[in-house]
Formats: sequence, C-alpha cells, structure tokens
Amino acid sequence: MTAEEIAAAYAVDAVLGDPKTWPHPVRLLGWMVNQGERWIRKSARSERGLRAGGIVLAAGLSSLAYATTWGLVQGAAGVSPWLGMATTIYLAYTTLAARDLHDHAAGILAALDRHDLSTARLALSLIVGRDTEKLEEPEVIRATVEAIAENASDGVVAPLLYLAVGGAPLAMAYKAVNTLDSMVGYRTSQYRSLGWASARLDDVMNFIPARLTGLLFVCAAFVWGLHGRVAWQVMRRDGHRHPSPNSGVPEAAMAGALGVRLGGTNYYHGVRSERPLLGDPREGLEPCHIRMALKLMWSASWFLFLAILVGKVM
Repeated sequence: MTAEEIAAAYAVDAVLGDPKTWPHPVRLLGWMVNQGERWIRKSARSERGLRAGGIVLAAGLSSLAYATTWGLVQGAAGVSPWLGMATTIYLAYTTLAARDLHDHAAGILAALDRHDLSTARLALSLIVGRDTEKLEEPEVIRATVEAIAENASDGVVAPLLYLAVGGAPLAMAYKAVNTLDSMVGYRTSQYRSLGWASARLDDVMNFIPARLTGLLFVCAAFVWGLHGRVAWQVMRRDGHRHPSPNSGVPEAAMAGALGVRLGGTNYYHGVRSERPLLGDPREGLEPCHIRMALKLMWSASWFLFLAILVGKVM
C-alpha cells in the first residue's frame, strides 16, 4: 500500500469507526468461522480429527481472506486505478478498530460518569469475554483498561503494521486469524483441540505487534507526563506473567503508565479464573484512568502511523 492509501484508511477509521449498517468483512469472517466449526464437528470422529479440522480451518480461512482481498483489489484496479485505490482504502479501513474501541470505552465511561453502573456493565460486556453482571465500579474500570490495552494491539497496532508490510490482503488475513482466535481459540475442553491451531497462529502473528504496542505505550507515557519509566519496568517485569504470551505485554505497560494494578479474579460463564497481577497499585482505579488509557491508545496509533508514513515516503 502507498502512504496515501494508509493515511486515507487511518483517517476513515478515525472519523467513521464501524457503522453497524455497513457491510464489514469481519462479520463475514465470523459467519464463516461458525459454519466451519459446525462442519468440522459434524465430520470429526475424534480429538485428532478435531485438531486436524482446526488446522484446516485456521490455514484455510486466513488464506481465503488473503486471496479474496488480493483478488478484489486487483480486479478493481483492472477496471480503474481510482476504483482500485478506493477498494484498497475501504478494505484496509475495515481492518482498523481504533475509533470503534474508543466509542465502546467512551460509552462505558459516560455511564460511569452518570453513576449508571448497570449500563456500564452492559456496555463492557460488548468488548470483553468475562462475566460483567456483578462487577463493581473498580472492576468495570479494570476490565475496560485491560480491554483498551489488549485491543490497541489486536485492533490498531497489528493491522497498521500488517498494512505497511503486506497491504490490505495481509491485514485481512491477520483479521481472519484474530477472529478465529476470539471465537474458537479458548483453552477449554470444548475448544482445546478445534481451536489449537487458531490460537497458536494468533500467538505468532501478534508476537511483534504486542511488544511494539507496549513500547509505544511507554513512549506515550513519557510524552503525556505519566509514569514512562515505571511503564518500561513493569512491562519487563510483569509482561510475561499473563497466560497469553502476548496480551500481558501491553497490559503491563498500560498498568505501569497509569500507576495502577491490573489483573486479578475474573469469571467466565460462572467459572472463576485467576489472572496474574500486573503493575503496582500506586493509585486506585478511577474513571479518569479510562480517559488516560484511551489517550495512550490514540497516541500509540499516531506514533506508529507517522513512523509508517515516514518509512513509506523515504
């Protein structure tokens, strides 16, 4: 992709976000994952069969996403260079989720500012997998900050990086892998075999973006006068403690930058899950930390966006 196309895709995402009435490739990818899972479960007769089907699902859907996106771009460009550019920009824009993440978190923040905890819990349930019905305000804030940190990597930094490296086709393949992981990559008895390949592929594709996100949070913390040095120290000390090989890095950097402690007890479908503690409780969790987390998320995306533009121009 050219610098102009990446800039246009970034701008469209920042302005429009994800209008629910617009067609979106990720929703199509989610439908395809559901159909693939149903077919595999009907066909597989053993755990080995489920694992083999999961490998085919992960490799097949990511490859299909890449090939389809490449074909659409090339076909549109064959009709008109302007149509090719417009198609590239639209498909690239759909891989980015900075504005959508901001809008979800802002909705939670607005509910907390109104002291409407039930609405905040409901809004939170749209962006996290844990149970939210009984969370008190500090836990709602913690979950929101964790979601911002993790999704800054998955929904902003990683797509931008893959757009710069391989254009819209590679970024869409990444979104396919990320969608697979979010739907079948759970470490439960139901998905351990079927989702193994999707989870491992997601780990590989997020390895560099997650660490880059952590570094960008550290830089942003210095710029905004937050705890930049602490963010670096906590990221190095606590980033590896998370069950995910990647999610803990940006979450730990975020915790250090804000001077709060993340992690702790979560519930998933009523089952208790203990997550490692990240950061030190220099401050108690307050709604203002959601605002600061969003500021760090946007700053990280700006830094990477500008670096990509400079690299493309040079």
